[in-house]
Amino acid sequence: MKTKISLLFLFFAFVTFTATAQEEKKVWVPSQVIPVAEFHEGGLEGMYAAIDAELEYPALAKRNRVQGDCLVSFTLNEDGSTSNFRVLRNAGAGTGEEAMRVAKLLKFKAPGYGLNTSIPIMFKL
Repeated sequence: MKTKISLLFLFFAFVTFTATAQEEKKVWVPSQVIPVAEFHEGGLEGMYAAIDAELEYPALAKRNRVQGDCLVSFTLNEDGSTSNFRVLRNAGAGTGEEAMRVAKLLKFKAPGYGLNTSIPIMFKL
């Protein structure tokens, strides 16, 4: 009887392990349309994949379990450069500064006209 229970336990442990090992890392993409995303190589998904690759959770925010989204506003100039960065919404504990740093690293194609926009960046443990 103990052997059957042990074998069943091992079987379920193996099934659970293989199911969790096959999960892919999913990139958070907002549900609303962001106009500036069409000027980023790869579109909306490419832009958020680049954000996810560069984003480093601030140590203070991780220690205090701060989660939420930050809203970063900036201007996309005619030549594809960016300027006038501001944090409109901040989750706190250094997340706003990190969101601004990551937003400054984004590269866009030249739209041919100026565009004021904002992008949400999610911080989730």
